[in-house]
Amino acid sequence: MIKKQCPLARTLGFLLVIFFLALTFGCSKKLAPYEYGKSQPTSSSGQKSKSPATQRPYTIKGKQYTPMASAHGYVEKGIASWYGKKFHGRKTSNGETYNMYAMTAAHKTLPMGTWVRVYNRDTRQEVTLRVNDRGPFVRGRIIDLSYTGAKKLGMVGPGTARVKVTALGKATSYSKKTHAPVAFKPVNYWKGNFTVQVGAFKVKANAENYRKKLSNTYLNSHIIPYEDDRGHFYRVRIGKFTNLKDADRFSEKLMTEGFGQAFAVGE
Repeated sequence: MIKKQCPLARTLGFLLVIFFLALTFGCSKKLAPYEYGKSQPTSSSGQKSKSPATQRPYTIKGKQYTPMASAHGYVEKGIASWYGKKFHGRKTSNGETYNMYAMTAAHKTLPMGTWVRVYNRDTRQEVTLRVNDRGPFVRGRIIDLSYTGAKKLGMVGPGTARVKVTALGKATSYSKKTHAPVAFKPVNYWKGNFTVQVGAFKVKANAENYRKKLSNTYLNSHIIPYEDDRGHFYRVRIGKFTNLKDADRFSEKLMTEGFGQAFAVGE
């Protein structure tokens, strides 16, 4: 014999369920930040965290290229070419705007942001350039230089040159006079110290105000000064991780919380 449930009991049960759901989802936005470097948060989709777009394998003309996780120890000899007006003002593979007058280069597999020394084996001239694009995809060529880089290397006229490319790593300091990088450390996208960048400002006070606002909710809110050929910036970052996967997962979480932009970076 089935007993009928009392209407009052049903009502109380229903209210308890509503209270539990409200408590669960109402507090979800106020959860404490991850214990950086130790937690293993899942991505917003519930799937494994993906690597940065510039580090994922890609296919051009039927051939697949897999970006290197680390630039440490990379040295290669081959043919260099250059690209200029046709691409000036277009987006590069890492989202920057290509400037033919900046000291940049395109490489098929080196990690983005890697500085390289390109040595002309015929003229003995050399230049230091930052990789911010993918290419060249012409058979037999190993690197594409910006117009200015090619001009300083003495190869604008010929169009190509026999070169030796040596990876220097990520720039850690710049010359105050020329803004050229003077010190480097190896680039490794999987191991090391990582954080998540959520903003960049040219005015230090604006960066500091944003950092203070974030520090009320997130641990390790900090500012990293940065300088390149475009000028001086103050990058606002939060979190501290010992591997890229955790940092990437946290950046996905921040995007679901309303951040317009958040991405993992090495420090």
